[in-house]
Amino acid sequence: MTRILIIEDEQDLAGLVEYNLRAAGFDTEAANTGAGGLARARANPPDLLLLDMMLPDIAGGEVLRLLKQDPELRKTSVIIVSAKGQESDRVQGLELGADDYVVKPFSVRELLLRVKAVLRRGDTDDSGPAQVLAAGDIVLDTSRHQVRVKDGEVILTALEFRLLQTLLERIDRVQTREVLLSDVWGIQAEIHTRTVDTHIKRLREKLGPSGDIIETVRGVGYKLSPP
Repeated sequence: MTRILIIEDEQDLAGLVEYNLRAAGFDTEAANTGAGGLARARANPPDLLLLDMMLPDIAGGEVLRLLKQDPELRKTSVIIVSAKGQESDRVQGLELGADDYVVKPFSVRELLLRVKAVLRRGDTDDSGPAQVLAAGDIVLDTSRHQVRVKDGEVILTALEFRLLQTLLERIDRVQTREVLLSDVWGIQAEIHTRTVDTHIKRLREKLGPSGDIIETVRGVGYKLSPP
């Protein structure tokens, strides 16, 4: 059974989330401090971690950093669940290695959709034949899970890698936010599309000037146009 660890100091909210995840068939455990959550994760590594950013002892960002430094836990999927909803907060969470970011207050249905989507991505990230995709100075190698721009390697999160791969596979074809949510995030629902915009912005920044080939199609979505 898929195991999910909830690190959340609001006990009523943690209880609500835990109840609904169990009803959906997940094995769950909760901790109300960062230190307690890390201890539980190390004792029994979860498949997915739901992480609040404002904890009473250790900041959520520090918990995530320590998690990603641990060889036994670095591949654990993480969804940040936080009341901090500014774009800078989202970008910071994604930079630290989170797979998704859900802003409080949220609907339980949306959270469950995102949980299932992140877990589904984890099951399929290593599948499919190896490919080398290129556009301009960008080269993506699926067998090595590596992206290079000119002569330097660019470190992407698993989700950023999947987003870039999808755009490279569909060069010069406009992808709506809804299509990207479905094909990259695995979410089959009309939900907040700022998630896509935030990831595109961060991906462009990591690719540097070469990221300019990812174009915004106003009112529609995005496409990757080779130079």
